[in-house]
Amino acid sequence: KIKLPKKIARRYPVYELYLYGEGHYAEENKNLLLTGIPVLFLPGNAGSYKQVRSLGSIALRKAEDVDFKYHFNFFSVNFNEELVALYGGSLQRQTKFVHECIKVILKLYKDREFAPSSVAIVGHSMGGLVARALLTLKNFKPGLINLLITQATPHVAPVMPLDRYLTNFYTAVNNHWILKAQDLRNLTTLSVAGGFRDYQVRSGLAFLPRLSQHDSALSVVSSAVPRAWASTDHLSIVWCKELILATIRAFFDLIDENTRQITEDPKKRMSVLKHHFVRHPAKIYEESPEAFTELSGPFMWITVKATKWTYSAYNDSDGKYFRFPLASHRKTYSHVYCENSMLDTNSWIYGCMNSNSSMCLEATDLSWKAELLPTTKVVILKLQDYPSLSHVVVQVPPTVGNKYTLACEFFKEDSRTVQLPVTHLFSFGLSSSKMLLNSSGLLYNVQLQHFHQIYQAFRIYIESHCQSLKERKPSVYRLHVPWSHEDSIIVAKVPSSTEISAKLHIAPPQNDSRVPELNIISSSSDCQYEVVLKTSLLQVLGQIIRFHAGALPAYVVSNILLTYGGQLSTLISTGQCSDFSLELVRTAKPYKVEPLISIFVFLQGFNWFREIWESLSLPEVDTAVLSSQDAWFPLVSLILFLFGTGIAYWSGIFFSTSLRLFSSLWLTLIRPPVLQKDKLITARRLCGVLPFALVSWTTCGAFAVFIIYLQYLFKLLTSLCMFLTTFFYFQDSDHSKETSQNSSTDTAKNQSSLDSSSEATQSLSNSTTVAEAVNCLKMHVTILHLFTWIVLLNLPSLIYWLKNLRYNVRLDPDPCRSTAIIIACILEILMNSSISEVKSSKLLKIAAKVPLPLSVAMLAFGRMHLYKVPHFVTFSLFLHVLCCVV
Repeated sequence: KIKLPKKIARRYPVYELYLYGEGHYAEENKNLLLTGIPVLFLPGNAGSYKQVRSLGSIALRKAEDVDFKYHFNFFSVNFNEELVALYGGSLQRQTKFVHECIKVILKLYKDREFAPSSVAIVGHSMGGLVARALLTLKNFKPGLINLLITQATPHVAPVMPLDRYLTNFYTAVNNHWILKAQDLRNLTTLSVAGGFRDYQVRSGLAFLPRLSQHDSALSVVSSAVPRAWASTDHLSIVWCKELILATIRAFFDLIDENTRQITEDPKKRMSVLKHHFVRHPAKIYEESPEAFTELSGPFMWITVKATKWTYSAYNDSDGKYFRFPLASHRKTYSHVYCENSMLDTNSWIYGCMNSNSSMCLEATDLSWKAELLPTTKVVILKLQDYPSLSHVVVQVPPTVGNKYTLACEFFKEDSRTVQLPVTHLFSFGLSSSKMLLNSSGLLYNVQLQHFHQIYQAFRIYIESHCQSLKERKPSVYRLHVPWSHEDSIIVAKVPSSTEISAKLHIAPPQNDSRVPELNIISSSSDCQYEVVLKTSLLQVLGQIIRFHAGALPAYVVSNILLTYGGQLSTLISTGQCSDFSLELVRTAKPYKVEPLISIFVFLQGFNWFREIWESLSLPEVDTAVLSSQDAWFPLVSLILFLFGTGIAYWSGIFFSTSLRLFSSLWLTLIRPPVLQKDKLITARRLCGVLPFALVSWTTCGAFAVFIIYLQYLFKLLTSLCMFLTTFFYFQDSDHSKETSQNSSTDTAKNQSSLDSSSEATQSLSNSTTVAEAVNCLKMHVTILHLFTWIVLLNLPSLIYWLKNLRYNVRLDPDPCRSTAIIIACILEILMNSSISEVKSSKLLKIAAKVPLPLSVAMLAFGRMHLYKVPHFVTFSLFLHVLCCVV
């Protein structure tokens, strides 16, 4: 633990700074006489500072390999595992603390021979966003950071926008990075996303905003990272060995030998990151590789004039140079392709610049143009780009005990590029697109036409057949997305049947006509491949959930609000409150809501309407924002609305069943108290609101909301028990009267007509009381159902407050402090109201019509701002309170 200045420690009592070490290295650095390169790790949402171990341990092993000529000091910040992805109130505090930590870290190196002037930062999840937010601080010097690597960080928008502090923080950070892009050119940023296995942060959110600087920012998906080629979940991206190795190798390649710190050259930093995270040529990184080389040594020179060539090397004692003349192939072919299954880091392919009749005198190393794949390294050269080359030379060094194969072929691009139109979304997997690749080649490019929307998802089946049954190396299938680094690679045995999922993380930029490609790198030229593509309905739904699951609470509450309005309408027309499930089926229809939102989005395309809209200070419709991000299409809202209807329906059944069950159990254990009918607004009830207001103001608004929710639930259970008691009492009373009438028939005949009329009136009064109680309970159950979602949406700030209660009793800032006081006043009145008061109200017609426009507004402005949803519900309940009074 690093001791912080007292002023900082008092200001941030919850946070701490640590230095990672192990073994002798830890013992040597206890006195903090540091001489390495500082790297600061920032954990994410509920993350531990101990997660730095994965980076620190591998870096230490790497430093031992170079005898500590260079080494890194890994620091880590303890954010007390705060839930910053759900509560944004502490993000600014974390950012300011990190700024102080950077200054403390740099002071540790003061007066050292190679003292650093900046710190490299690695941020996981929300830690990466905090690192980007440093640049928004007024007194922060951009030179304090020169390298930022983020792991599974949602840069574009929050996963769940549950409070305004979170969305405001995002807006401030992204706007700063867009507007100040020119000032950030000296900062190199790498964002690594986890891919489709990361169910918490979809990879599309981890791509840095496109409008920010392009030459100093890089975004990749882990499935496309060389030597990793795998998707990771949200936590394993921190300790995934392949990614950690790529990161540490990049760190060591970034060292400047003169300063013994990370290089100040932004071009070199980006070059190193692309080398390790985008395209690896299977060579150790060199900043300035030699332009020309001499091909010397006692190697045999062999000229190959064939267009296709394969060579298997095994226990060759003599080295060989295979020379391919280009002059005879330039007119017929456009490209040359070579592959090598020897996965070492030595040069192996050259371009001959000067040659005689038997050998090449001067050559350029083309190995830097190669690309490393899981089972081979490949080079594709466009002959037109190398007019000065006379030959391509492939080197086969002496091999002892090693067995590997090399192959080359000349081809025309048009003959190896085929177009496969994808199936339509509404084919539901019943139709397919098929293609047979039967040309004798080593490389095929299958262009997937019309594949450019994020909601498209396909299953690609590749069947491979070969003429001979000899042992072969596996084939490599790569789904290449040209506008982003999100490729996925699969290695398959031959012959075999392989299934590939084809989905996109982000949509293509505007005016980008490129399409995704399926690259097939064959194991042999005598193999044939059959490609079958089908739409996957389940994966289409998966894409919709992946991109829009965060908006589901708004759709659920919208359905419940429509049902609530329908219950008020039936109360006007029939005098009875309908059942929640039946009313949901009758009232919650998407055509009541979606057309209005679509009209608003359409009108916002006109300047005159946009000017009127902005003059009224109305926020932009969320659908328009999503459409601008290419993350929206018309049927998404319908599907989400149906999902919301289903969730509301089954949660309503579960809610009602649970209430009946608990009230029945309670009735068997405790005799319910007699509820006294009293005025709605009394001095006692007004005083009852004061404790909730006090709790909300002095502690946490969500805590006050939760307490009054429990009080309302207790009151409803008590009312339900009273109803059951009354209902059973009336049943027993009617049964005893029938028994009495059967035993004394003669006496009953002599009763007066006045007594008969009195009994009928009493019976009618009893049935009316039961009916009114049923209606009242149905309405209260719906209100409590709405209120349950308010509690759920405010729950994260309550959890955050409870977690930090030992440090601070008052949550500051509190996203629902004022809302909690309003809700307390409303529910204090509602829990004591009856249905008869609502039926006789002059405002009932207005209250019954308001839920529909509120549902429209909720879906228009609450999809990307879930914290607005409770406001719409609160307004509707406020009208209900007015109905009880007026």
